[in-house]
Amino acid sequence: MVQNETSLRIAIQKGGRLSEKSLQLLENIGLEFDGYKNRILVPCKNHDVELLLIRDDDIPEYVQDGICELGFVGHNVTAESKADVSRLRALGFGRCRLSVAVPKNGGYHSLKDLDGCRIATSYPVLTRDHFEKQGVQVDTIEISGAVEIAPTLNVADAISDIVSTGGTLKTNGLMELETILESEAELIRTNLAIPEHKQDLIDKFLMRMGARQQAEKSRYIMMNAPSGAVQKICELIPSLKSPTVLPLAENDMVAIHSVIPTRRFWEVMEELKAAGASGIVILPIENMIV
Repeated sequence: MVQNETSLRIAIQKGGRLSEKSLQLLENIGLEFDGYKNRILVPCKNHDVELLLIRDDDIPEYVQDGICELGFVGHNVTAESKADVSRLRALGFGRCRLSVAVPKNGGYHSLKDLDGCRIATSYPVLTRDHFEKQGVQVDTIEISGAVEIAPTLNVADAISDIVSTGGTLKTNGLMELETILESEAELIRTNLAIPEHKQDLIDKFLMRMGARQQAEKSRYIMMNAPSGAVQKICELIPSLKSPTVLPLAENDMVAIHSVIPTRRFWEVMEELKAAGASGIVILPIENMIV
């Protein structure tokens, strides 16, 4: 695989927990692809872009070496690789954490209790660094899969592994002892020089991603209210900008339109009703540029 001098090349995990959402994000910002499930290199139909579908562990190195200008990958993978790349933005999905986990009845209560122990992990670099910073000497045993079963098989005394919900740990009689790294999907960029036409595309896509991410965190809200309640309601609405107020045919009634953070709507809904708001409607937003 060599550097592509024409198309902007983006590396994406071929299969796994980040693949579908990464592809969905690209499609949501206007990129169109066909038949990517059965191909490694997939051209975009409406932009000078191509996708490279590879193993997630390979993405940071491919981006570092300029084989791909951009990559969608978990922060845990980038951090483990120590690749020379730049993080352009967190993507808000694929959240997880790299944690040290121990048998529930193993008598381990802190990292110092693991001094001299064996730690099974798929993340030996991050694990060793973390224990060394804490002044704890451990023997890391690199395992590519099913790390959580290592203590049961007496392969290791504890593990360092990716945790999402913690269900797998509980099933295997383990509990989290300490978090090494918080992670989510991120967009990374090569630090090598990029031709101007490719940089223009990157800037355009970053703007679109920002609009999409902002829209996903926001909702469009509409309501009716007496004219005398407008000031109070506007004070209650945690909007990005001043709400729009429109007169209604009914005397002394207005319509109030605004954009609010989704998480805040439920916090203020009852207060809005108490202030005189009625007919409250909340709608999703496809994209939003502020």
